[in-house]
Amino acid sequence: MSKDNSAVKDLTVGDPARLIFYFTLPLLAGNVFQQLFGFVDTLIVGRFLGVDALAAVGCTGPLMFLMLGFIGGMTSGFSICTGQNFGAKNFDGVRKSAAVCIALSFAASIVLTIFGVTFCRDLLIAMDTPPEILDGAFDFIVIIYGGTAMFIFLQMLTNLIRALGDSKMPTVIQATTLVINILLEPIAIIGLGLGIPGAAGATIVALIIGNFLCIVYIKRRVPYLHVKREDFSFDREFWLEHMRIGLPMGFQSSIIAIGAVVLQIALNGLGSVAVASFAAAHRVDGIAIMPMMSFGVAMAAYTAQNFGAKQFERIVDGVKKCVMMSCTFSILAAVFNIYFGAEIIGLFVGADAVQVIEYGQLFLIITGLSYWALALLFIFRFTLQGLGQSFVPTIAGIVELVMRIAAALFLVKWLGFLGACLAAPMAWIGGLLPLLIAFFFTARKLLKAKS
Repeated sequence: MSKDNSAVKDLTVGDPARLIFYFTLPLLAGNVFQQLFGFVDTLIVGRFLGVDALAAVGCTGPLMFLMLGFIGGMTSGFSICTGQNFGAKNFDGVRKSAAVCIALSFAASIVLTIFGVTFCRDLLIAMDTPPEILDGAFDFIVIIYGGTAMFIFLQMLTNLIRALGDSKMPTVIQATTLVINILLEPIAIIGLGLGIPGAAGATIVALIIGNFLCIVYIKRRVPYLHVKREDFSFDREFWLEHMRIGLPMGFQSSIIAIGAVVLQIALNGLGSVAVASFAAAHRVDGIAIMPMMSFGVAMAAYTAQNFGAKQFERIVDGVKKCVMMSCTFSILAAVFNIYFGAEIIGLFVGADAVQVIEYGQLFLIITGLSYWALALLFIFRFTLQGLGQSFVPTIAGIVELVMRIAAALFLVKWLGFLGACLAAPMAWIGGLLPLLIAFFFTARKLLKAKS
């Protein structure tokens, strides 16, 4: 490869465990930085604007998950086609795939922005958001939804870079974006007196800069992604292949998010203390699960390239080794949350908010004990998606939806906040089962085809 492509990594040669581990490390850092967006929002809002403001921002979490989850899944799915072409050494296909990703992302940004801005207040009302925090929640989420295009293109561009085996530069860009967000947010909230809207506005500005950095990097260092006008020519089968993988992955994430919305409705009925506790604990939990998610995302890139190269034995071997690594991290994350979670939650609300801290600690203990299931779920889901399969991961998403709705409708009513804490473990274990079965039969089929 030329010097200009030094960051691009071929994942079809070399020791699978070493490749996956070193690909995951910067990916993990990038995912942690991404989670820190929400962490910083929550920390600054909670400490400087109070518990009600924290609850207002926190209750928008499921709506952000609904939109941003779809964006993340969709753009990841599009880029799987890019990775498969790269693994097959079809570099014209890589460029054409990037063009399709750009075109489809542009179309999606228009549709999702219009939908989000138009209906976000109605969704908050439908979620039974407490009246005292409704206006603050709307002020935050309408600005976030207004900047949907910035989320889509940043996700799309970083996923394209990762599909070619470069997980380092997306991390650097995300870190830079986070630092900018950290600098702008206190200025907007406190210095300019913009309050909750200032938190959302600072995030959008940071994302704009992140997109600019991605474009500059691709232009200078990744010629494989230098699309030409003719690359946008409509090839029906090629475009449909991207949509066949990308759209179900996006809808799958949205399906899971619908369960989170229903659960949020049940939480809203428990009052602002429960909402604030769940919001703060969920931020800590979001960072803790990043190692497991990062190993899963790494398996999508690893699997896509090796599937394109028809290296089927390497895919199965990589899954086995990734399971060992990710489950080890899941145990470490659980221990950390159980022993230090209360202190971290206290950073959001102050040591005087005793009930908020106690509720949050309960959430972290229950979810931490189930991290092993989440680690396996991520690995098998992303591996199947890297193979271009979307049906079973979607079924798994539906199972997660059913489990979260069941917890919201029954367990929260019977057990209160404890019932809400049980929703995630139930969803993880339920969603894992169809993925395990599907991968078992897929692995047998791949190895038989190879032999």
